[in-house]
Amino acid sequence: MDGSAADRSDTGRFEASRDRLASLAYRLLGSAADAEDAVQDAFLHWQAADRRRIEVPEAWLTKVVTNLCLDRLRSAQARRERAVGAWLPEPLLDGDPMLGPAATFEQRESVSLAVLTLMERLSPLERAVYLLREAFSYSHAEIAEILDITESASQQHLHRARHRVAGARRRGGEVDPASARRLVEEFLAAASSGRTERLVELLTDDATAISDGAGLAETLLQYDTPQRIAAVVGAGLKPTPAKRRFAGGAPAIHYALVNGAPALLFVLDRRVIGVVAFEITKGEIATVRGIAAPARLARLTETWRRQEPDTPLITQW
Repeated sequence: MDGSAADRSDTGRFEASRDRLASLAYRLLGSAADAEDAVQDAFLHWQAADRRRIEVPEAWLTKVVTNLCLDRLRSAQARRERAVGAWLPEPLLDGDPMLGPAATFEQRESVSLAVLTLMERLSPLERAVYLLREAFSYSHAEIAEILDITESASQQHLHRARHRVAGARRRGGEVDPASARRLVEEFLAAASSGRTERLVELLTDDATAISDGAGLAETLLQYDTPQRIAAVVGAGLKPTPAKRRFAGGAPAIHYALVNGAPALLFVLDRRVIGVVAFEITKGEIATVRGIAAPARLARLTETWRRQEPDTPLITQW
């Protein structure tokens, strides 16, 4: 095989792993843009390496991507950007290959906005061990090789990570899709008509709401009582001429699945300008996440444009 043919073959081997590598990087970083950068950096490492000496390309690439992500998580810039109270994961529309494997409950849960947020409570190593084990089913021996730690250390990191995640997450299990949609539609109807008392009834007693303030606020906006959430959501989702001027028009509102969870998409001229995602526990809404910073909706918009949209719940908000 001549040099150019070998290069094409090696590039093809990398491309065959790209989606898996991107889904790993996204789980580690919670950002599609950062995940794409990590995978591209891994490709440059792959091109520069003596590929004849790489016995198992998949393992080699997994190690490179994981460690590139860990370097990013440990950097001072990343710590500032991801300071507590200032960061939400980047939402992805279901069907995006970056969401990766979804055959098991653990794989689906690991890419939920709830767990991606909980990952911020873990150290970079705990996060890597947890995701490599829970989402990608690597053995402790394989994880030890990827992270240059002992198998015993891998087991200890996993134990601590599982304990922290289990202690912080809600235990509602998986939700019936039809029931989830009915609940979200009822939430939208109550919010858009200003019926705050009905919104309170749809929320758990310990419900929380988090918003990025469309990227205009330095910290996240957080609310933690059903009454306060209902008042804020009711005021925020009730359409007014001023809000339409700010949005640039009257967006349609679609129901969708984002990171496996029910969500409302605000869509204007085929561009998603806002996402409201819901975490549901035992038939009630436990968490509402509002994401409208344009930089965090770019990939979701690209995925949305490739799909055939369904009938909007509200044609013009």
